[in-house]
Amino acid sequence: MTAVRARRALVIDTPPTSNGDLHVGHLAGPFLAADVHARYLRSAGREVVFSTGTDDSQTYVLASARRNGLTPEELSGRSWHQIRQTLLDMGMSLDGFAPYDDRYRASVLDFVNALHAKGKFRLRTVRLPYSERTGEFLVEGLVRGDCPVCLVRSRGGLCESCGHPNNFDELLNPQSTVDPDDVVTAREAEILVLPMEEYREELTEYYRQRESRLRPHTVQLVREVLSRPLPDFPITYPISWGIPAPFPETPGQVVNAWVEGIPAVMYCTGYAAEQLGETHAADDELWRAEHDAEVIYFIGFDNVYFWGLTHVALLMAHEGRYVLPETIISNEFYELENEKFSTSLGHVVHSKDLLREVSRDLIRFYLAISAPEHQQTNFGRDALAKVTGDRLVDPWNRLACLLRASVAGAGLDSVPLPVSTAAKERSRAVLSRFRTCYELESYSLTRAAALIVDQLARLVRAAEALPQSTVDKERLGDLFFEVRTLLTGAAPILIDLAGGLSDRFEVGGDTVTAFALPLLERAVVR
Repeated sequence: MTAVRARRALVIDTPPTSNGDLHVGHLAGPFLAADVHARYLRSAGREVVFSTGTDDSQTYVLASARRNGLTPEELSGRSWHQIRQTLLDMGMSLDGFAPYDDRYRASVLDFVNALHAKGKFRLRTVRLPYSERTGEFLVEGLVRGDCPVCLVRSRGGLCESCGHPNNFDELLNPQSTVDPDDVVTAREAEILVLPMEEYREELTEYYRQRESRLRPHTVQLVREVLSRPLPDFPITYPISWGIPAPFPETPGQVVNAWVEGIPAVMYCTGYAAEQLGETHAADDELWRAEHDAEVIYFIGFDNVYFWGLTHVALLMAHEGRYVLPETIISNEFYELENEKFSTSLGHVVHSKDLLREVSRDLIRFYLAISAPEHQQTNFGRDALAKVTGDRLVDPWNRLACLLRASVAGAGLDSVPLPVSTAAKERSRAVLSRFRTCYELESYSLTRAAALIVDQLARLVRAAEALPQSTVDKERLGDLFFEVRTLLTGAAPILIDLAGGLSDRFEVGGDTVTAFALPLLERAVVR
């Protein structure tokens, strides 16, 4: 019988905005979650393409550059290098980190031109916030005000708090994010839009099929959005920063940065596949329906509307050409010392600074066990030191010392030790629990990290129960075998501690050879 080939997984870490380096809050959400899942899939024998790049066209880049006296090109170029280095330093196993270049821009234009040729866009006259001082329209990251849905302070386009869109002139009490004293009015402009209401039935059915695999907050937002008329999605804007729109109806306008999202990740996937040695005719090749790839999104909750609704509608508008995302794994906000991360106020911790004080395995473990999966959680330096020290470092070092003492002088360094059937059964049970944490139906970094803690405590108790006066090869073999199993399950998170011991997510072998467990250093943070 011919084995059924598993679908290739396209793991999408949504491209970060290139208006500065990544801080710990960024890493605690989609970045670590995507990396852990990609590592798990590879260890389980799946083909994976894990990729990202940067989102240079966002108006947040323009606003940040103006506030810092830079050109947006300078800021985005510098940020691209910083972000790539941060992801590398934190061990993110990206197959490719794509550049923002002419190839990228061509991929975006190919995607939108195909939709324009099919007549998918509509010309609309809308009212947009307008700066009387500069004579320019203020959209997305250039404007802030009060959300018309939840009344909380919001940027243009989308409310980070409730997740609902605020299109055009819907923001209450609008202000410029660059100059709060600027007089902001509203003026009419003709732009192209995607009429989202035309995709209501398809979107409703899409989420009906996937609702059981989504996190509750995502389900709530989707239900709320679909319970009211779907607003038109802007395809072009009359602003200066972005890719020039190629459409004759909107001369001088640019493509809305949020429209770039889908062709951007297609381009990133194509670039990453190229780094893996593959050759494809086009950057969107692996997304085409005939290849039946499993597309998996890891995103912050504040991006669910765009990535989960408008972007899915853009894919649907291509009339079956592409696969649709199989699953969306969202996360909530991560605070710093119980306050929101704020680069402008200096309330921020960058991973490059933290890595000077703490090993990346401890950082990854702490970010996993405190991950903001279903509610807002918090990063604290003292908490990092205590949690990693008490739950990981001390018990691991205790286990390492006990095993070292058990084999010292016994000549067992290269002697195969027997493994009992019971130890194999326990190992299979442990890996089954880790699979439950890493599979998408019940994906949870927090539970995976807690499982590491619980299994480590169990193994310490077993090591403490070893006889002191004699060497029990059977019990010692079982213990080393189960320690290796723990490292296999923990490997997607503890990438350095588990490095080199196992690259397959399975239980195998009737014997095991004793190996040295490296000691961990407790975190000392300032």
